[in-house]
Amino acid sequence: MNSKIYIGNLSYNTTEYDLRTLFSQAGTVVSVTMIKDRDTGRSKGFAFIEMGAQSEAEQAIKMFNGTSLADRQIRVDLAQPRKEFPPPRSRDRFDQGRRDRRRRGSNRSSRY
Repeated sequence: MNSKIYIGNLSYNTTEYDLRTLFSQAGTVVSVTMIKDRDTGRSKGFAFIEMGAQSEAEQAIKMFNGTSLADRQIRVDLAQPRKEFPPPRSRDRFDQGRRDRRRRGSNRSSRY
């Protein structure tokens, strides 16, 4: 079963240590992953915590969902599996059509 939980609506000043300390009240905290902006390194306001067991994850949800942390009402829920997105489409077909029109001389003013 899934023992990973999602924590949302976090203050940008919340640290991994703060979360580990708080959620250890519900059981064993295996890992804490703060999601950060790739460019700035600043927190995005949510995190994932892996608990030692499914029952501990459920206990953490009951204990902390809707409670206040750093003057913010946090949301705690089971983490959903990551969605897989199809790879981005290549623009080759579009670019190929544009090149073909240029080769054919499709300038409308030159036809008339």
